[in-house]
Amino acid sequence: MHRTSKAVWKGTLTEGAGTLDSQSGALAGLPYSFKGRFQDESGQSGTNPEELIAAAHAGCFAMQLSHFLAENGTPATALEASARVEFGPASGGGFEVTASRLSLTGTVPGIDPAKFSELAEKAKQSCPISKALGAIEVSLEAKLT
Repeated sequence: MHRTSKAVWKGTLTEGAGTLDSQSGALAGLPYSFKGRFQDESGQSGTNPEELIAAAHAGCFAMQLSHFLAENGTPATALEASARVEFGPASGGGFEVTASRLSLTGTVPGIDPAKFSELAEKAKQSCPISKALGAIEVSLEAKLT
């Protein structure tokens, strides 16, 4: 199995701009730029690679946990997962991603909090995107509603 995306960048790092396209069409000419990546804290001037990593991590984690909860006989009514990818200047120059912080709120009838936490931690460790992010800190805050 494989998935593909394409990036087109025109111009210099700080003055240029680009677009992203994905195999599914979910990203089609999606703009990204230096400003959107490094200067615009609001996130309104386009996407950036770190935002896309965060979306991939949150989605992968939620799907993995959903599977574990169903296997446990306690399927979720709803799982709301978010990921906050942190990045900043690297010690040797440039920038680096340093952490992905998962946050989860789950509605799961019939499960006790300890088992929910255990399965959420298992999902954090085993989802393919968490594994791909093995070089950085991955943390999890989970709660039941």
